[in-house]
Amino acid sequence: MTRGVHDIGGLSEDPVDPSEHDYALWEKQIDALMVLLSGEKKLLRVDELRRGIESLDIDAYNELSYYERWIASISKILVEKEIISATELSDRMAKISTRHSDS
Repeated sequence: MTRGVHDIGGLSEDPVDPSEHDYALWEKQIDALMVLLSGEKKLLRVDELRRGIESLDIDAYNELSYYERWIASISKILVEKEIISATELSDRMAKISTRHSDS
């Protein structure tokens, strides 16, 4: 059985910092998005979020932060379910990128 990129049990890694930290606005927004998507309309389930995170390739998994993994998974699932298209997602990301580079 192959070990998933997320399965680090028993491996020697850097110690986990158990202290609390302040969340950035964008992290709170991703958390809120997940609450909305998994709420009353049930557009996304927590197990789907986990599947999406666990399916990231090793480089993406290791380079992305916790909430960056969440949004990568959420985006992939919304495209898979045809709630948004890959083109709509790409166009919106380009628009946001332009907006932030103009500042």
